[in-house]
Amino acid sequence: MIGFMIIGGIVSSRLKSKVKKYSQVPTISGMSGKEIAERMLSDNGINDVKVISVPGKLTDHYNPMDRTVNLSPEVYQGRHVTAAAIAAHECGHAVQHANAYQWLQMRSQMVPMVNYSNKMMGTVFIIGLIGGSYIGLGFNQLIMLFIILQAIITAFTLITLPVEFDASRRALVWLRSSGITSDKELEYADDALRWAASTYLVAALAAVTYLLYYVSMLRD
Repeated sequence: MIGFMIIGGIVSSRLKSKVKKYSQVPTISGMSGKEIAERMLSDNGINDVKVISVPGKLTDHYNPMDRTVNLSPEVYQGRHVTAAAIAAHECGHAVQHANAYQWLQMRSQMVPMVNYSNKMMGTVFIIGLIGGSYIGLGFNQLIMLFIILQAIITAFTLITLPVEFDASRRALVWLRSSGITSDKELEYADDALRWAASTYLVAALAAVTYLLYYVSMLRD
């Protein structure tokens, strides 16, 4: 667990470094992240998704519930490679939604279960600390609860991988065909999105490791 925390920190730090670096590289189009997002949505025939600004850094996301592409201020107003890459990536999720992309649908359906599982993990941990026997739960039963909850979380992280990689693929394909970025800028955008995807990969590997660890704790 400590190892994955260290790796996750390294990847996150590297991603922030790439984001900062490519924020210094303006795109040949001079378009802002908002304009790029609206252009990509329009080119894909999507007219019912709004592009809005949300506070924070790296808070960019697509919300399928209210059909909004949410961009952080630096991306929303930015006219650089980082803004282009992130804006196009989030619009990639909107395109997935419009095309009923199976993996995105599965991930969206799992969100309530994952939120519940994360909350229950803490509750089960506290029960284990105070002694599960007081409520009629043995060691193996507590571990089985951990395994079930962690299995749901692990499945979610694994399903997230194709969703994120596909959104980046759609973003790069569109950026290339739209002419918004030069070949060099596209290379930078690809690099930034690869590091962003790496954070999800580390999270998935960590989730699988935790699950295997809990399974190994079962007693005969």
